[in-house]
Amino acid sequence: MLPAKEESIDWDRFRFPHRQETDKFRFMIRVAVVVPERAGDRALDYQIPEEFVSRVSPGARVRVPIRSRSVVGTVVDVREEEEGRSLRALLDVIGETPLIRPKLLKLAHWISEYYCCPIEASMACVLPQAVRSGDVSAKVVRHLSLARKLTDAELEDLTKRAPRQAEVIDCLLEQSSPIPIAEVLNQSGASEAIIRTMVKNKLLEIHSLPVWRDPYGSESFLPTTDIPLNPTQQDALVAVEEAMTSPASALPILIHGVTGSGKTEVYLQAIRKALGKGKTALVLVPEISLTPQTVERFKARFADRQGEVAVLHSHLSQGERRDEWHKIHSGQASIVIGARSAVFAPLDNLGVIIVDEEHETSYKQEEAPRYHARDLAVLRAKNEPCAIVLGSATPSLESWHNAETGKYRLVRMPLRVDDRKMPVLRILDLRRVGAGGDSILAPALTLAIESRISKGEQSILFLNRRGFSTSLQCNACGAVCQCPNCSVSLTYHRDAGSLACHICGHSQKAPKKCPSCADPGIRFSGTGTQKVEDAVKRLFPKARIARMDADSMTKKNAYRETLGAFRQGEIDILIGTQMIAKGLDFPNVTLVGIVNADLGLHVPDFRAGERTFQLLTQVAGRAGRGDVEGEVFVQTYTPFSPSIQFARQHDFEGFAEQELEFRSSFGFPPYRRMVMITIRSQSVERAEFCALTISRKLKVDLPEGAVCGESAPAPLAKAKTYHRFQVALRGPSGRALSRHVRKIMDALPMPEDVFVAVDVDPVGLL
Repeated sequence: MLPAKEESIDWDRFRFPHRQETDKFRFMIRVAVVVPERAGDRALDYQIPEEFVSRVSPGARVRVPIRSRSVVGTVVDVREEEEGRSLRALLDVIGETPLIRPKLLKLAHWISEYYCCPIEASMACVLPQAVRSGDVSAKVVRHLSLARKLTDAELEDLTKRAPRQAEVIDCLLEQSSPIPIAEVLNQSGASEAIIRTMVKNKLLEIHSLPVWRDPYGSESFLPTTDIPLNPTQQDALVAVEEAMTSPASALPILIHGVTGSGKTEVYLQAIRKALGKGKTALVLVPEISLTPQTVERFKARFADRQGEVAVLHSHLSQGERRDEWHKIHSGQASIVIGARSAVFAPLDNLGVIIVDEEHETSYKQEEAPRYHARDLAVLRAKNEPCAIVLGSATPSLESWHNAETGKYRLVRMPLRVDDRKMPVLRILDLRRVGAGGDSILAPALTLAIESRISKGEQSILFLNRRGFSTSLQCNACGAVCQCPNCSVSLTYHRDAGSLACHICGHSQKAPKKCPSCADPGIRFSGTGTQKVEDAVKRLFPKARIARMDADSMTKKNAYRETLGAFRQGEIDILIGTQMIAKGLDFPNVTLVGIVNADLGLHVPDFRAGERTFQLLTQVAGRAGRGDVEGEVFVQTYTPFSPSIQFARQHDFEGFAEQELEFRSSFGFPPYRRMVMITIRSQSVERAEFCALTISRKLKVDLPEGAVCGESAPAPLAKAKTYHRFQVALRGPSGRALSRHVRKIMDALPMPEDVFVAVDVDPVGLL
């Protein structure tokens, strides 16, 4: 959540130095540099030699000395030189203009202050590593062109004595500019030797030209046109148009549209309106798995400007990321689609920012700086200014509360397009029905899948836990195979025949007898997606089955290929974790089975109920998006949980009302702001002592209305060999809490083997 409007930041100290004053003052710069011996970046101060004064400003890339070598860094700040300081001078300025524009630089400073992190960490987010390091260069490809114009007689003679060479000439005559050698060879059937001969005879010229690495360059997209909107879609589009017309005074728009209500079509037409005004658009999606389908839709809709659609996400190669970023920065891209980090896309003249599935926790960064991309999108829209649209079938309670209190404009889309019905949810109480035989699926779900296969329809089975079995336990002594580095049990992965920890990655061979008592009766318990896949293959041996989870989607294009095969009807049953739970649109999916709805319901987190409701609703929404009504089976041991019952009725507003009443009673967000401080060390005594000290210090001069809890072991008490303790603060103002925490932590040195992480507005408490 963002700070209240009155908590504005004084940006005077971030202004650029006035060029006309450079002859009166001497300046120093603070540079965020990549230090090879350290993890991450570090900010260092340098002097500006006279010859570089006019070229240096915040956001510029410079080369600076560190010890005996030089490295590339980014200028964070420019200020008047402090007397008495002896600083080394920068070596060179790279490029004529800064790579980071003023508004994004302002955003980086805001992140540093609000999320209590070093400025170099926030600068590293704004400028991707592939760009700021300078190690990744442009891709250069050899191109061919005619060295001179040939006469008709020369062409006729060449056709008779060297037909392959004549075909090469014909290829080049059809083009007005040089074309890649590989393309010429493919079209003409000529060989490299023929090309070398023609160059030697001065018929051709070779040019080494830079080309964009396009992650979707090998794909073709069939153009689509705008679809007529129904009344609720039209109302949503009108609201976005109004916000684009007067962005400085417009409120953020929250579109609460049920799954299948046509939110994406509203986004597409809103972007066309923005492009028509000469503006650009930014689209954020929560999961990498959603990006291929989103990119396909956008490139198909804007087929006349496919080259203007850029993609940013972590599955790109460093070269692709570098080229996509420069395509945006140079103004060649007018539409950017990406995951969390795309919120920093260097777009100019923004018309609209769209945050799809705005409730998703994957928008929250887990390492410093622990920013929330949705909140930064709202802040960036205010700074630009431009329209901001948040869309979800299950909005976060923070956004819903903002809409209820008038901070956001609420637009409802309560019906599916073309009058399609919402899927029917059937609750299977596993306490009574159990599972059929040795299967993990209840008989009713098994019969439903069999029926879909016979009709040529598709099914999705969802379980938010990967691996084969969640633990290995001894029947004799009760011992469970634990991770030596974390306070969790090891998960059995049958493909590799090993036990693995999903926290630290530790792996070991699965024992054949109990490590504690040597009893051979050790057995696997619990269920993961691999076990579901195994059971489904036994039940439906003729069905075409695929699994999507972090273990199976390791190749670069695995998401795209699997979802493409599912869309083409080459897969009957898709099994997966949360990566298949939202945003995907497959009209032939008529059945969704939720194998265990209780997994996230009983964790020590006040958001557990909200997440379970959102996940069930989103997964259920994958069914019945075509002409056939969908059906959803929910297997659970707690059928009367409010999260499950409200999801059964597709009643978000009823769930939100009950959950917000609970949050208000106990002072949880969105009614109070929260900061979670996690202290970790390989020494449990040191971690505990430092946590106690931090808690004691934070309780002194607390902001008005704020409370600081006692230090306590984290729910995940040990992770990656580190013992973990937590201290939580709550108060009415997030900005006041941030300032207080930063003041205390800056004045409180920590031992070298103790690490402290500050998470402002946390979304997970484990």
